[in-house]
Amino acid sequence: MDITLSVLKADIGSIGGHITPSESLLSRVESYVQNEGSGLLIDYHIAHTGDDIALLMTHTKGENNEGVHQLAWDAFQEGTKTAKEQGLYGAGQDLLKDAFSGNVKGMGPAVAEIECEERPSEPFVLFMADKTEPGAYNLPLYLTFADPMNTPGLILSPNLGKGFKFEILDIEHTEADRVIELKAPEDLYDIAALLRDNGRFVVQSIYSVNSGEQAVACSTTRLNKIAGKYVGKDDPVALVRTQKNFPATGEVLAPYRIGHYVAGFMRGSHNGPLMPISQRDTVSFFDGPPIVSALAFSVKEGKLTEPVDVFDNTFWDEVRTKVSRKAQEMREQGFSGPAMLNYSELEYGGITERMEKLDDEFRIE
Repeated sequence: MDITLSVLKADIGSIGGHITPSESLLSRVESYVQNEGSGLLIDYHIAHTGDDIALLMTHTKGENNEGVHQLAWDAFQEGTKTAKEQGLYGAGQDLLKDAFSGNVKGMGPAVAEIECEERPSEPFVLFMADKTEPGAYNLPLYLTFADPMNTPGLILSPNLGKGFKFEILDIEHTEADRVIELKAPEDLYDIAALLRDNGRFVVQSIYSVNSGEQAVACSTTRLNKIAGKYVGKDDPVALVRTQKNFPATGEVLAPYRIGHYVAGFMRGSHNGPLMPISQRDTVSFFDGPPIVSALAFSVKEGKLTEPVDVFDNTFWDEVRTKVSRKAQEMREQGFSGPAMLNYSELEYGGITERMEKLDDEFRIE
């Protein structure tokens, strides 16, 4: 059976600042999808991480389907009404266009979709990040799909051993999608050279060389490129199919033990370690730290099982302690050096305007 997994995610309002959506907001979004999605969707699940709501849907309509995207857009619009009624912060923040225009790409919400032939057993993981950039998944995906030190299946499994094709997007090229296809292990150093730059090159999708099946889809939305100014960090989502021709679920999760540094954190203008959190956790320290949550599902004929909150485990408590230390150590540097992003990457305009003013006061000696 051919199915499509679609996840669309947006910040449409949260309690107490950039913390978490209200129960009323979540209920309104779910009620709308339940009522209006009949006949269009096979199944759905509403989740959230930080202040963002993610709508996971299964259907047979393919990627970029107008009806599916319209449903999600309208659900976010409905949720925004509740956000405004409750006085939540940032109501409708990620809805950057006034009218729907066929699909939500380029309209603000993060989007990741995989159309595939459903396997007899079809496990996958939904990743949802907050207070960070699309490139936050670069290192974990590189380690998962290209490094046998992380993924022993690359040398133990004949299926995985043939490697994976990476589609990498240049997100600074805004006139049109500028994409390159590279294979691991053949092009390993080229992949590394690109993915080291989280702010410019991001993984868009990954395919099995052995079967040609798509393993990964990541959102690549850059909100500041759409709005022309800072309106919130990009907060990416990713879908990762696991097992058989793909790495095992444990191999997919393992890289998040690192707490690697990513851009985002307070005002989208700092570097901080990415913390794996459970669904019950929220952001707290310095509007962060940057966070990622992950839900594992199985799907049969498009019907989803209940999710497993894979970072809600005692192992990850120790990781969170380590990430907390890393976050505090970086924050002790304040605005100095790598603690704050360089001028070309700062999301807020205040410091760039200040620098432009100071530039006129310099003299040449």
